[in-house]
Amino acid sequence: MTRITARVPHDLAESLDAAAACLGRSRAAVVRKALGCYLEDFDVLTVALERLRDRVDPVLDWDQVRASPTREHPRPLLTTSIGRYNA
Repeated sequence: MTRITARVPHDLAESLDAAAACLGRSRAAVVRKALGCYLEDFDVLTVALERLRDRVDPVLDWDQVRASPTREHPRPLLTTSIGRYNA
């Protein structure tokens, strides 16, 4: 593993310590998980923005999609901190 050092505001460090204590994990474990989640979200948002900017990929109106009598795709699977479920 690569070691990374970062300076964070005192209140953020306190929140990190509280989360680590609550989870029974080390600061490093919580930071690794948080950074991984952030970067995963960043990747998803980057793809979404690329698709929105792609003039070939049509943008669908949400109200029209919801009003459609037939849905070609199943409801998306959402992942939360609690688990996965169909929206």
